[in-house]
Amino acid sequence: MAEKYHVYGLGNALVDIEIELTDAELQRLNVEKGMMTLIDFNRHHELLTHVQGSTHNRACGGSAANSTIAVAQLGGNSFYSCRIGNDETGDFYLMDLHREGVDSNLDKVAREDGVTGKCLVMITPDAERSMNTFLGITTDMSPTCLDLDALAQSQYLYIEGYLAASEQAVETANIAIDHAQKNQVKVAISLSDISMIDFCRAGLDNMLSRKIDMIFANEQEAMAYTGTRDLNAAQEQLKEISHASAITLGEKGAIIFDGENSCHVDAHAVDAIDTNGAGDLFAGAYLYGISHGYSAENAAKLASYASGILVTQFGPRLNQAFIDQVKEYGQTVA
Repeated sequence: MAEKYHVYGLGNALVDIEIELTDAELQRLNVEKGMMTLIDFNRHHELLTHVQGSTHNRACGGSAANSTIAVAQLGGNSFYSCRIGNDETGDFYLMDLHREGVDSNLDKVAREDGVTGKCLVMITPDAERSMNTFLGITTDMSPTCLDLDALAQSQYLYIEGYLAASEQAVETANIAIDHAQKNQVKVAISLSDISMIDFCRAGLDNMLSRKIDMIFANEQEAMAYTGTRDLNAAQEQLKEISHASAITLGEKGAIIFDGENSCHVDAHAVDAIDTNGAGDLFAGAYLYGISHGYSAENAAKLASYASGILVTQFGPRLNQAFIDQVKEYGQTVA
């Protein structure tokens, strides 16, 4: 079957609401800094009430959505499977996804009544992001969210580790992984957040029970998942569950293993104001590169450059000027 999509993403559909807060305000709201915390509707409403009036932006998001959108922004073809409710937030999500040129299962199925998920992304002056996530209707992500024909026509299936929080989402992810592997579609998974390793380890282990093609993690996640305190040891253990890996190291760059060799790519020195979405963009830009003939090292250089630019602005995705800049840089390393 001919390839139609470079990347098929699967993840939670969340509208990101970015809010600038001080460390003191985080403490007052009892928000754990630097972590992703799952919250219920009442806590979500409480937080929104307390932060009204703060600067905030809104964008369709979710980790895998951000990565899938990045592929489209750089010129690739991408598809995103998710679940949203038949509400105003869901209307906004679908419109924003269309604006970014991403195809979706949402174009083919009727939306059900329910509350679309939201993520309150609280940004402190040190550029750290602390996320409180109300999953809403995406908690019940079922296999009906999958478009198996579109998946079979893709180069990569990309799944966010955040799905580990829901048994039904894990079941759906496993159906997608099985279908991808039967159709020679490569499978990439991100560990997503240390909280998934600490509290949803069983779900991650379930999704990683069959050896995959690519795993994305940051340094903290890689060592926590493998139970090591040494980055090299973590990379070696990740080889048991994935043929290749990318471990991001923040301002120290990233370490890439392509199945045969390892390399280090430098970060781009910038003044960061918002790290929200940096890891997602790294994964999306890397998958764009690797699906367009870049070597693993050059795909990582593109990803490092893109994510470095991203953190100099607010929001989880590149603006048009930055997209053009990343594309130009990509031509120099292709």
